[in-house]
Amino acid sequence: MYTVSNRLKIGAIILMIAGFALTFYGFYAAPKTVAQSKEMLKSHGDGHGESHGAEVTVVDEGHGSYSEKAGGHTMTEAEHDEHVFHQLSNKPWAAVYVAAFFFFMIALGVLAFYAIQRAAQAGWSPLLFRVMEGITSYIVPGGIIVFVILVLSVMHQNHLFVWMDKTVVAKDALLQGKAGYLNPTFFLIRAAIFLAGWIGYREYSRKLSLAQDESDDNSNFKLNFRISAAFLVFYLISESIMSWDWIMSVDPHWFSTLFGWYIFASMFVSGITVIAMVTIYLKSKGYLEEVNDSHIHDLAKFMFGISIFWTYLWFSQFMLIWYANIPEEVTYYITRIEDYNLPFFGMVAMNFLFPVLLLMNSDYKRLNWFVVMAGIVILAGHYMDIFNAIMPATVGDQWYIGIPEIGAILFFAGLFIFWIFRALAAAPLQPKRNPFIEESRHFHY
Repeated sequence: MYTVSNRLKIGAIILMIAGFALTFYGFYAAPKTVAQSKEMLKSHGDGHGESHGAEVTVVDEGHGSYSEKAGGHTMTEAEHDEHVFHQLSNKPWAAVYVAAFFFFMIALGVLAFYAIQRAAQAGWSPLLFRVMEGITSYIVPGGIIVFVILVLSVMHQNHLFVWMDKTVVAKDALLQGKAGYLNPTFFLIRAAIFLAGWIGYREYSRKLSLAQDESDDNSNFKLNFRISAAFLVFYLISESIMSWDWIMSVDPHWFSTLFGWYIFASMFVSGITVIAMVTIYLKSKGYLEEVNDSHIHDLAKFMFGISIFWTYLWFSQFMLIWYANIPEEVTYYITRIEDYNLPFFGMVAMNFLFPVLLLMNSDYKRLNWFVVMAGIVILAGHYMDIFNAIMPATVGDQWYIGIPEIGAILFFAGLFIFWIFRALAAAPLQPKRNPFIEESRHFHY
């Protein structure tokens, strides 16, 4: 049995405390009035505030949640000040939302990988099942936190989703046309159904997995196979809709038909990366003795392959929209290229160039420290991916990596580490009666 070390517990708790304190300060320091936001801008040399002022069409009348450079009226100084105030007010909320969703999506990506291994009856991976089950345990607290943020958005405690403002919708014909789908009640119902399905599968599959160890037959294994195959159908549908709801709808005037796959690729590679890093950590502490270099090699192959897949989707989405040059589509990328140039193109380098250069060589995939180094870059890159998806629509050009962003990352990293390692300590790390356990033990690439 694995036991969580005091050092790991204390480290995770310190991360949570420090993260909570910094996040709290981020909310405390956020401007409460237009006058405060103007003073804040002056102290920062006016930030990015008026760099594109004459070109911005304010759709939300000041909430800062949606704007586009596509003609329209030029903002007055008062409108500009109100606009920037709401962007700065959104900043700590957006920072928390980005970090909360990022760590939740890691667990959700692992859940998909786990279900695929079960449905495919893969022979190489059963030795890693307990690691996957430990990581997916975070779906419960992570999902609840994201849901609470969504509920607070519906209650107008923040302005992350502009379409939740009735005043904005009343003045926007396009949002009125989407009101049947983008309405707060239906939004929360969908979110609750998705979370119930993901959590329900994880808990039931985990129960069957543990029961199989004590069983005299393979009935639990076979049932787990069937529910995993069915769950994957639900997952593909629910994950796509979730990506539209929780990510794409912060830009309600923009849409992409492959956005669901794009977000899936990001969460999938992030999840597999964390599986590899947790496995390597446990092996370094003397656990998972039967997990060999070939298992790590295969995980690194997935990290490499899904990074290429993510890049293919990113390029397909970007290239087609850039080439078509349709005004209502290109505004999404104009905002990011003009105001988020470094994080936008930087995350492409981190999510594509680094995995290709670091993991192309087969021998490097067997070096634990090399896989961990590549994994850190990949995780940082996909955090920036979610950052680029959320921030432009919620804080506009008033972004920077500051106290709220760092605090949120520290808090959720600490919670993630604390929760998954506690789950890993709840059951033996090695399954005993999986029919493919011997094949997994003798797996060699």
